[in-house]
Amino acid sequence: MTSDRARYEEGPFRFHHPLCVRYVEVDAQRHVYFGHYLTYFDVALVEYMKAIGYAYQDMLDSGVDMFYVETGCQYRGRARFDDLLHVHARIGHMGHTSFTFEFAIYKQPADELIAAGKIAAVAVDAREEQPVRVPDELREAVARFEGEPARGGS
Repeated sequence: MTSDRARYEEGPFRFHHPLCVRYVEVDAQRHVYFGHYLTYFDVALVEYMKAIGYAYQDMLDSGVDMFYVETGCQYRGRARFDDLLHVHARIGHMGHTSFTFEFAIYKQPADELIAAGKIAAVAVDAREEQPVRVPDELREAVARFEGEPARGGS
C-alpha cells in the first residue's frame, strides 16, 4: 500500500487507498467535480484509521468523536471517468485536542500528483461535544504505523 514515488511536502506516505472515478463524479467538463476530492479525502481518512489499527468506530466506542474544523485542497491536475486514483493519507500533526490529516492523490499508472490537501479535526466528547485530549490510543497507533509520533507535540 505504499509508493516510493508518493511524496508530498514532508516525505513519503505509508498508506494509500485506491479509488476508481465513477461517472457520477464527473462534471460537464468531463473531469472530476472539485468537491468530490474532499469526499476522496474522507474515504481515505476512514480507511487509514482502520489500517493503523484504530478505526473511527474504536474512537466512538471510547466516547470520543471528531469534528472537522478546516479543510483545504490544492488542485494540480485532472482526473476523468474510470481513472484509477491512489489517495494517500496520514496524520501529519497532532496537538492537544486537534489533529490534521494530510492527503495526496496520484493518478495511475503515471503516479501523477493531481491533488493535495488536509482535513483538520478536533477531538470532542461524543456526548457533550466539547473538546477533549486526542486519545492516547490514536497517538500510539499513529506512532506505530508511521514509525514516529505525528509532528506537533504530545
